[in-house]
Amino acid sequence: MAAKAPESVKNVVLVGQGGVGKTMLAEAMLHLTGRTTRLGGHAGTKPTLDYDGEEGERGFSISTSIAPVEWEGTRINVLDAPCYPDFVGDAYAAMSACETALFVVDAASGPGTVTTRLWYAAEDLSLARAIFINRIDRPDADYDLAFATLQERFGNKLGPVTIPMGSGDSFEGVIDIVHMKARHLVDGKPVVSEIPDAYAQAAENARAQLTDLVAEADDEIMMKYLEGEEITQEELEGLLAKAVAERVFVPVFTGSCVREEGVVSFMDAVVSWFPTMADFGRIPLVNGEQLDISPDDDRPVVFAFKSLNDPQNGRLSFLKVLAGTITPGIELTNARTRKSERLGHLYLMCGKDTTDVASAAAGDIVVVPKLEAQTGDTLSVTGKVEAAAFRFPNSLYRIAIEPDKRGTEGKLYAFLEKSADADPTLKVERDEDTGQTVISAIGEAQVSVLLDRLEARAGVTAHTVALRIPYRETIRRVASAQGRHKKQTGGAGQYGDCWLRVEPNPGAGYEFVDEVVGGHIPRGFIPAIDKGVQETMKDGVLAGYPMIDVKVAVYDGSYHPVDSNEMAFKTAARIGFRAACDQADPVLLEPMADMEITVGEDYAGPVMGDISTRRGRIVGTDSNDEGETVIIVRVPYAEIVKYTKDLRSITRGSGSYSIQLNGYEQAPADVTKKLVEEYQASRAAGN
Repeated sequence: MAAKAPESVKNVVLVGQGGVGKTMLAEAMLHLTGRTTRLGGHAGTKPTLDYDGEEGERGFSISTSIAPVEWEGTRINVLDAPCYPDFVGDAYAAMSACETALFVVDAASGPGTVTTRLWYAAEDLSLARAIFINRIDRPDADYDLAFATLQERFGNKLGPVTIPMGSGDSFEGVIDIVHMKARHLVDGKPVVSEIPDAYAQAAENARAQLTDLVAEADDEIMMKYLEGEEITQEELEGLLAKAVAERVFVPVFTGSCVREEGVVSFMDAVVSWFPTMADFGRIPLVNGEQLDISPDDDRPVVFAFKSLNDPQNGRLSFLKVLAGTITPGIELTNARTRKSERLGHLYLMCGKDTTDVASAAAGDIVVVPKLEAQTGDTLSVTGKVEAAAFRFPNSLYRIAIEPDKRGTEGKLYAFLEKSADADPTLKVERDEDTGQTVISAIGEAQVSVLLDRLEARAGVTAHTVALRIPYRETIRRVASAQGRHKKQTGGAGQYGDCWLRVEPNPGAGYEFVDEVVGGHIPRGFIPAIDKGVQETMKDGVLAGYPMIDVKVAVYDGSYHPVDSNEMAFKTAARIGFRAACDQADPVLLEPMADMEITVGEDYAGPVMGDISTRRGRIVGTDSNDEGETVIIVRVPYAEIVKYTKDLRSITRGSGSYSIQLNGYEQAPADVTKKLVEEYQASRAAGN
């Protein structure tokens, strides 16, 4: 299969709330164009795109899949992106590879919170946008209400290009406002007819609204229109292409993907006036410059927008060709690693099925196996071109993971690292403070899928455990004590004796001072005392947590010319340090978090009330460009470890936050008491 010319390839990403029919729209496009023989995912038919077993069990898309649709001489690369909150990172990646984002909206429930969030993400990426109001055949469908809600939320750039003929059980097709024709299917074949009288006035009103909106894309035609002249059909269609590409107009389609009504009109519109990559002219680079998109530029540049570990095909890299033409065997240099990589095969992927292609030109999307490139990497001939990568949502859900069986740790860590390498929203780290392996993800469903795949693909079972909070200990007073270690066993004994003074050292960490004079302790044993103190600080003296901000001075002591050695003085130091700290008012410190919580105005009060119950302090409030409230808080980290799930519950999935650990504060008495009791019980049990 040869490469398509850049003007013959259009990339559209399907996004929106989960469960509104995005995948069904892509399946309908595949079926209507003859790529599949039956409508996938309907009436017991196996879906082409949601092929992963996890997707079937959970009932929603987990990973972006591609449906390459051939229609009227144009390849439409349809990227079906997952929009369940925990997997929305894939939607951000898919949007970066497309020129147009199509938002699928339910005709009964309207746009949801995920739709709104992705709308502004598409705006940040300067994508053209369109809307498909789906499920117009539902009994509770209300097209007028859905359209009004969309306008209220996303502005007056929205205009209808198809409207429904009826709704619910009476839905019988759509009216194409651009061509002023009625369109419906008969035995799966598109039929075009005149607009029924019952819908003539609605069609005229929609046509007038459409003309008003798109005329703004051209000053000359706008003046002509304002002076009362009619806009010709040719001018209207030209204006549509310009208005969508320049993002001054958002076309709104409607239909039923299950009945495949309205889908042909949508595909016709994509071919006729949806933008290609060349319509955008330039691509921003990380150095602030821009890459010109020109059909005359034969220097290949590709952008890796997704990586996938496929059980059948191994590691796959999804590439968008930004410039030039690539062929199997070509070698390109990764701008991040400066390493050369060979593109052994080029695949056109439809669901899980792959087809070899002989080349891919600028604007097209292909899949390449066995590349080392990571998501967000740019590969080119020189290795000096680096496209500006997109921003993923913050991975704020953190949980620790442990294997069920000893001896499987190696397989567990290898699988986790491989998974994190393919998915930038998944991070794996070893917390040196607590000794735990910690996963950072967008939400708990993402972790659940990871555990299921770990068992299915690596044969390792594991479970999650709560994060251990990195508490610290310190002292609040000056105190002194003697540490004396004497042991006689018949042969050479052990003798060490030192006097230690401890005092608070706020913000300055650990400091050790040698104040011994007169040779009471030989200089060679002083480092052993320092080491003994530091080892004790790691274990803590109150609840088993490391100590911070303590100044220790050794100022006196004694030694034995035969029995004294480094081990004896290290042991004496441990004894003396513990004794001194017991008198120095030891306290437990809890880590604090600075947070910025962004919510709709209606949720600001409940969120601030919830933060107060978590012992948090409201530092201030602000607002952002979208009119949302930004709440600035300082709160104990232990209280918001699971805040991702809680904030979703309070704000119905619309809230977001950022977090930064920043310093320690003294823990309240009840928290200290509980942790001390747990520590003492653990020691008594021999742990």
